[in-house]
Amino acid sequence: MASGGQQFPPQTQKRQPGKEHVMEPTPQAVRHDYKAANKLQGKVALVTGGDSGIGRAVCYCFAMEGATVAFTFVKSHEDKDAEDTLQMLREIKKGADAKDPIAIPADLGFEDNCRKVVEEVAGTYGRIDILVNNAAKQYTKTCITDITEEQLERVFRTNIFSYFLTTKHAVKPMKEGSSIINTTSVNAYKGNPMLLDYTATKGAVVGFTRGLALQLAEKGIRVNGVAPGPVWTPLIPASMSDEMVANFGKEVPLGHAGQPHEIAPSYVFLACCQDSSYITGQVIHPNGGTVVNG
Repeated sequence: MASGGQQFPPQTQKRQPGKEHVMEPTPQAVRHDYKAANKLQGKVALVTGGDSGIGRAVCYCFAMEGATVAFTFVKSHEDKDAEDTLQMLREIKKGADAKDPIAIPADLGFEDNCRKVVEEVAGTYGRIDILVNNAAKQYTKTCITDITEEQLERVFRTNIFSYFLTTKHAVKPMKEGSSIINTTSVNAYKGNPMLLDYTATKGAVVGFTRGLALQLAEKGIRVNGVAPGPVWTPLIPASMSDEMVANFGKEVPLGHAGQPHEIAPSYVFLACCQDSSYITGQVIHPNGGTVVNG
């Protein structure tokens, strides 16, 4: 784990989505001293972008808490990471209520694919209790004039269209007590000049979370968000230069980037009715100490 003044070795990946299994060091999805308490026993969770990074850590914690987990990944680019996550989930499946996990290849930037994913999960397990919208894409650009229309559309399709469209279909099989959790970012609150289009999408996720929470309150479905700070995930080497990777996360008060397992418990808290039944329309900020006042 990067801590104090420790740096990540300089590294880049040529394309997105990034691959977790080739990163050095490998992001830490598992915390071996994690104390599970059956908080999600009998629940069915769908996690988009669950093959690696924060998504993998969320899948792990949900399975440890007794949930049945389905997740999406990008076919032909994330197959190895998806299989590794599936194997991890199979090994920790807990309780008679937990069914075998599934991994679904999908480009969630388009509505038909979102609908098919939701139908497969609901058809396989008979329900969806928790939806985690987590898939993301980012590119570093120094000036707005360098951002093409094609890039802008791709980033928005992945980072906000997919959230809107997956949720549109997932709310149909959801019942009172269900939970929707959207991954936003500290950048939505403090801005980031190198990630302008990404930052714009994450601001949209905050607005989407607040508005949807109001819309679904009468149905008893809670909607919240998590806004991580710098976290060591495949997005980083796949979108940043060697120098940026080597210094990644050093700017926060704690002095280092977080690991995925440090972010995932926030999702458990928001998914568990016993812990957060009176919380909706809110965002949790596991960001290494950056004060956002938002």
